[in-house]
Amino acid sequence: MMRRFGLALLAATLALPALAQSDRTDVLDLRPKDMQYPDNLGLEDLPIGPVPDEFYSQQPNDAADISGEIFGNNVDEAFGAFQRGYYLTALQLAMPRAKQGDAHAQTLIGEIYNKGLGVPEDPLAAADWYAMASKAADPLATFELALLYQDGRGVTKDRKHAAELFRQSADAGNMMAKYNLGLLYVEGVYVEPSLTRAAELIGEAANAGITEARYDFGGMLSEGAGVAPNPAAAAEQYRLAAEDGMVAAQIEYATILYLGKGVPQDREAAARWYARAADAGNPVAQNRYAKLLAVGEGVTANVEDAAMYRALARRQGLKDAQLDKLLVAAAPEVVARAEERARFWPSSPPTRVATATTPTPEPVKPATN
Repeated sequence: MMRRFGLALLAATLALPALAQSDRTDVLDLRPKDMQYPDNLGLEDLPIGPVPDEFYSQQPNDAADISGEIFGNNVDEAFGAFQRGYYLTALQLAMPRAKQGDAHAQTLIGEIYNKGLGVPEDPLAAADWYAMASKAADPLATFELALLYQDGRGVTKDRKHAAELFRQSADAGNMMAKYNLGLLYVEGVYVEPSLTRAAELIGEAANAGITEARYDFGGMLSEGAGVAPNPAAAAEQYRLAAEDGMVAAQIEYATILYLGKGVPQDREAAARWYARAADAGNPVAQNRYAKLLAVGEGVTANVEDAAMYRALARRQGLKDAQLDKLLVAAAPEVVARAEERARFWPSSPPTRVATATTPTPEPVKPATN
């Protein structure tokens, strides 16, 4: 999914909404109500992998037997197969139900075609299946159909219609739809502009655990955009998004800890968060962590490590004259080692094997009487 970073000037930074469609934590359970159980598995919890060869040769009437043998009879067979990466089996199991009007099965088929899982990617077919499920009031299908209209995949691009679909899905309780609708209220083009309404929707999504919403709501709380300024609450939202693994949030939270804005100042913790984001490859974090290493603030001073992170940030186009001044006294051989490490980062430079040499024998002196 596309992500926006930085909400210092909220109205400007939200000019193009980020319509999330992956890494979702709110994916609905597609199983019939009487077959749902708390397994904490979502549509995309498992990595997408190839369909085992044995499933290519199965006939549709064999799919249920196969699924039952592998997954047992206590779960929705099609959904269970989907969760575990047996996409063709899931398709075979879901198709008869979908043709009979089962909205959950229709949505599942839409997912398979939308993402090309075990079949060629086909957004046109996905749109058709999502549309059928959406008419049957499946909020997940409505949300996915909105994304297709937003991007013009499989349907004619129509952001106004996408906004209406986001609204329908949000009203039905889909948290990702609420998040995206909140972004549209900030943009104020396809719905009426309202930072207050945006903050309400994005805040709901944040409280439901949507990582991007946590990050954006943190920015709104920090800037007082659509909601009263609350530095402590902003710090908490950034912390949660940082712990979710969002690198931009890790940088924001590190800065908050460094400055003590809304939380007690903790420069050691700030250094740890900068290091984590730096090791994820972010040049801003690499630059800031290099400064802390250069002066030993919040972390043990290490000039060579500082020079290495500076080199990594430079490779991505970020130069900093202040950091250069901090490292101006570094010994040339230290800088050379650091830049060699940066060349091979995140691996280590190959170990150089010293070549053994045979000393030249001294000339034999003639014996003297």
